[in-house]
Amino acid sequence: MEDPVTATETAQALALSESRTLWELVERRAALTPDRPVLLQEDRVLTFGGLRERAERCAAGLHAMGVRPGTVVAWQLPTRIETAVLSFALARLGAVQTPVIPFYRDKEVGFALREAGAEFFAVPGVWRSFDHTAMAGRLGARGVFPAYLPEDLPDGDPAVLPPPPASGTDVRWIYWTSGTTSDPKGVLHTDRSLLAGGACLAHALRLTAEDVGSMAFPYAHIAGPDYTVMLLLYGFPAVMLEQFALPGSLAEYRRHGVTVAGGSTAFYSMFLAEQRKNPGEPVIPTLRLLAGGGAPKPPEVYHAVRKELGCQLTHGYGMTEVPMITMGDPEDTAENLAGTEGRPPAGMEVRVTADGEIRLRGEAVCRGYLDPAQTAAAFDEDGFLVTGDLGRLTPTGHLVLTGRLKDVIIRKGENISAKEIEDLLHEHPAVGDAAVIGLPDPERGERVCAVVEQPPGAPPLTLEELTGFLRAAGLSVHKLPEQLEVVDALPRNETLRKVLKYKLRERFGAGG
Repeated sequence: MEDPVTATETAQALALSESRTLWELVERRAALTPDRPVLLQEDRVLTFGGLRERAERCAAGLHAMGVRPGTVVAWQLPTRIETAVLSFALARLGAVQTPVIPFYRDKEVGFALREAGAEFFAVPGVWRSFDHTAMAGRLGARGVFPAYLPEDLPDGDPAVLPPPPASGTDVRWIYWTSGTTSDPKGVLHTDRSLLAGGACLAHALRLTAEDVGSMAFPYAHIAGPDYTVMLLLYGFPAVMLEQFALPGSLAEYRRHGVTVAGGSTAFYSMFLAEQRKNPGEPVIPTLRLLAGGGAPKPPEVYHAVRKELGCQLTHGYGMTEVPMITMGDPEDTAENLAGTEGRPPAGMEVRVTADGEIRLRGEAVCRGYLDPAQTAAAFDEDGFLVTGDLGRLTPTGHLVLTGRLKDVIIRKGENISAKEIEDLLHEHPAVGDAAVIGLPDPERGERVCAVVEQPPGAPPLTLEELTGFLRAAGLSVHKLPEQLEVVDALPRNETLRKVLKYKLRERFGAGG
């Protein structure tokens, strides 16, 4: 029999998930449990009521700066309480916000600011030895303001604010994904699509108000609102980690009694590595569940987590365009949790075409892209999003991923465009031709491997030299190749001489 307290919390969460907007959800949760904590960071605690109050004051300060409904505001901020407050302040105003991952640099940031038409840009100043304010100056960004420390956030009297937005179906979010082209794509979301995605995650994981979660990933990732919606629906807190590294971050997990952790396959592997240092001592004594997605999960990782960490592992399938598609159920069988991505929730239609391609339709699906041509190409005649991923549905409705049509490398849950790196490699004088591939990696999900042909007489190329060249060209650090292979000739087909990347994956997949 279901516990009556849990049943009540579940009923509340289901009712809250019908909120029209994210701000309505904040208000409804704050009215229910104003004094419960929602965000924990070091020795700081923000309650649900405090989130509403601080966000409203920040919204008033933004309003005084000229931010109005529909104003495009970009922010490139780390995972901090202030970041969440600013984001919900913008949601309160009905502004269009475009989060940018903090480790993106001039090339990606400049493109995002231009394409979105950002009128304001919130930055953390100097963060992790990089001057974001100086970069904003180089890019000619408009309305640059700091939003890192509590005193940095705009502040004002909420009495001046206009009514909050009533519609949750207007586009108010622009997220960025590398896709299959060298420039990122602006993905258009609404409050309702983000609410639907977060509700899918929340209901699948069977969490309660007694849980303590953790955000060890960039809050600017699509997982940011996904996870925060879950906190608002079920009324429990999460620890925010500005920089995730093990063993250094373990103190925060232990300090706050985290029960739910994860992020992606790379996170699972890192926790396992720490556990193996002291097999008899639980690495996080309160941990009962690892959960995540964003990268392939080998079945052996599931079994290792169950055996060595002594907790459950649920893995899901999502993307920037659809933050939550399927999720494993903690009460499912070991076979399904190890070998599938879980089942789609009610409201998510998954169609697998005759050639095995996965297509999606539902409220959590994005509205398309900033570029209308990309939007037209992304949806089929029935309104299903064409994912480019390959898979199959089992008789029980579980989804099994089998590969990708899209030429994208997923490293630690982040999409990396192979073409972007290849375009830069072709500018190197010692590179005749190049192909960039993703290879299976137990820690990262995939690692980036550059395979190059060298022109006659070119000096031998090293990985250090190659990555230095790419850094100087402005490529973000997380996209740099971790493996270099030099070949006499890249394998090609006989018609259009297209490089056969599958042959390169077969040849070098066991290396590294």
